[in-house]
Amino acid sequence: MLRGFKLQKKKALRWKSSEICPPSCNCKPLEEMKGLQIDCSSRKLKEVPALPINTKRLYLQNNSLTTVSPGAFDSLLSLEEIKILDNPWNCDCHILYLKLWMEDISESSLANVRCATPASVRMKPLKQLTGNELGICKRLLPIKSLEFFWRDLILIAAAIFTLILLGWALRASKKLVYLKNKNKKMYMKL
Repeated sequence: MLRGFKLQKKKALRWKSSEICPPSCNCKPLEEMKGLQIDCSSRKLKEVPALPINTKRLYLQNNSLTTVSPGAFDSLLSLEEIKILDNPWNCDCHILYLKLWMEDISESSLANVRCATPASVRMKPLKQLTGNELGICKRLLPIKSLEFFWRDLILIAAAIFTLILLGWALRASKKLVYLKNKNKKMYMKL
């Protein structure tokens, strides 16, 4: 009994703070690979949880994942195996990050990932989708960008108005100079 406790304590000491297991997953240290196996399969997850950086094997199959946020897997530099099949993937332009990331990391796993929506690509492997099938997402400007947009639009309108006003003033001053010179010539003739 004491031996089992010492073994568990030894395993716990090898875990670093960066190796915290996501609450909805099972984590297992991999002796031979010095990393973690993270099993988040069949947990009804709707988004990918924060993962330890030393994840070697990641199982996310049979959940409710529809997309993966850009950058969600970027810190997983040690990842050697990933399973993400049997999720209702929404294959619009938001899935592009996952597609490109999987092409770089695990081409074989990507072959098994199938789209659930939209209807035009239902059951089609994500690997086979082209840019046209992924569609174009309208990207709304963030609020701060909208503020800059309106400020810049007002400044541009003011600059154009100022240029028009300067052009009108220059034309009027040329006309006045012309009339003044014309009047001088008329007085000189007299």
